[in-house]
Order: sequence, then C-alpha cells, then structure tokens
Amino acid sequence: TSNYQTTPEDKIGAWYIINGTHKVTEELSFKTGFQLRSFEVLDNINLLFYSTGANYQLNKNTTLTFGYSYLDIDRTFIVTGENHLYENRPYEQINYKLNLFNLPINNRLRLEHRFLNFKHNHQTLHRFRYLIGTKLKLSDELFLVVNEEIFFNTKGQVFTENRFSANFNLNISKTNYIKIGYINQIINKLNLNRLQLGLFFKTDFTKK
Repeated sequence: TSNYQTTPEDKIGAWYIINGTHKVTEELSFKTGFQLRSFEVLDNINLLFYSTGANYQLNKNTTLTFGYSYLDIDRTFIVTGENHLYENRPYEQINYKLNLFNLPINNRLRLEHRFLNFKHNHQTLHRFRYLIGTKLKLSDELFLVVNEEIFFNTKGQVFTENRFSANFNLNISKTNYIKIGYINQIINKLNLNRLQLGLFFKTDFTKK
C-alpha cells in the first residue's frame, strides 16, 4: 500500500498519560496532567495535551471540577510541516458515583468551551461529554476499568466523537498506579484503535 492510501485507521496508535492529584484539604484538591497521543505506537505524534484543574468534593459520591486544558494538535497523518491546530479549553464538570446491583458506577458530565486557533483563524465551540463506567476489583492490586463516553456538540453536527475504553489499573503503591489498556475512538468519521499507557499518582499536603 502506498503512503497516500494509508490512513490513521490502518495503524495502532497510542496514548501516553501522566496524571497527578494533589490533596490540599479534605474537600479540595488540584490536578495536573500531560498526554502524548501518536498515530503509531512509537512514531508520528498527533497531539500534546496539558491540563490542570481544581476538584471540590461535595460529599463522598459527588465531586465538582473546574479545569483548563491546552492542546497542540497535528491533524496530518503522513505530511509534515503543516500548520497545527491549537486549542484552549476551560471546562466545568460534575462526577457522581453510585452502586447499582453491587456494581460501582461512575457518571461524569462535562461542559467544555473550546477556543480553537488554526492558521490564525479563531473559532469558539461548546460541547457536553457524558462518561459512564465501572471499576471491577480483580485482586488487591489489580482492577479492570471499563468506560463509555459520548460527546454532544451544542451546534452543527451533534455527534462527532465517541470513546470506549477497557484498561487494567495496577497499584504499584498506596498512592500510585499504572494504567494499561485499549481505547476505541470514533472521531470525525475515523474509527481509531489505540493503546493506553498511563502513570497516575497522588500527593497529600494535609499530612504532616
């Protein structure tokens, strides 16, 4: 197959993730994150993603988040040297946990405000994201996490993205774990299969 016939759907790409949660009080914490997404496992960078935010825990089941993300996106697969898309993305989010038939269910609703800049053309979009998932304990250190996330645009085409993921979370300490798994991303009529590899850690500034 010639290069010009190859598409991102033909490749197994990867998402590499580092996320931190930093507890300040019993209710308040801050989060930091970085992602590198590539069209291929070890080549062809697609996206750099930086994020931060503040979490406020209303009760043991409900958390509010106010966050901000910055994205540097290379939408070209084969061609190099093309203009990138840059995005500033503040958002608001509510996360609610419950048990259904002894199964832990996580619900997350997010409203994103997307300020896009491509070749000095600016565009503002808004969208909702709803995620539902569960976390199953396999052992004291190993968990299976399955999520489904739907994206809703507030104008234009309503449904342009959907994500399904299945990951193993392996605790490497009381506050750190590694995520290894798979995500299927349907975006802009592309059906992408990606590996996920992440490191998640927590710090607690309430302990002295």
